[in-house]
Amino acid sequence: MIRAAGLTKSYRKGQTLVTPLEHLDLEVAEGEFLALMGPSGSGKTTLLNLVSGIDQPSAGTLEIGGVELSSLSRRELTRWRAKHVGYIFQLYHLVPVLSAFENVELPLLLDPMGRRERHERVEAALSLVGLSDRMHHTPNELSGGQEQRVAIARALVADPGLLVADEPTGDLDREAARKILGLLQELKSAHGKTIVMVTHDPKAAAAADRTLHLEKGKLLEAAE
Repeated sequence: MIRAAGLTKSYRKGQTLVTPLEHLDLEVAEGEFLALMGPSGSGKTTLLNLVSGIDQPSAGTLEIGGVELSSLSRRELTRWRAKHVGYIFQLYHLVPVLSAFENVELPLLLDPMGRRERHERVEAALSLVGLSDRMHHTPNELSGGQEQRVAIARALVADPGLLVADEPTGDLDREAARKILGLLQELKSAHGKTIVMVTHDPKAAAAADRTLHLEKGKLLEAAE
């Protein structure tokens, strides 16, 4: 699913050249659940942004599902990302005045599909995360764990093959975090999703198939 070789990302901050990732090689199999760990500033989120097509590398190659991302224009990359990648954030990023249903529907509004198909997809995604009975509730009527499940449903609604998650349990209590990790495992095992998750929590990382450790932009250690 993911193949990176010599992946490097640099940018200028004032007079300083900052390189969050340098000559990184990585392979992630289709249907694998990978956890990325490392201290703040190690390049984890930068790597997520590259893998999800939000950002582009300064050097090296990055192939996702057989597509070399550097070969795509920005418009093509936007279309590719909308179809193939679901992004799960730590702080949910739900629109507070919209219901759970409307929040999940948002990514589909740019797709030229009929209203019936769009609503069927939204209902299926909310059912998958166990929130069919909360679809008309707004975020302030939901618990933190329920909000994160809405965010996961939103990431799933276009049926992407790849899910990227940036600290998805970081703002949750232990029980809510356990349920979210169980849901991610189910999405991997029962639905074949490839998942790349950034976390600082070893207990969260233990839910993944494999854990990789990043420090100062380089892959230093891999643990089962």
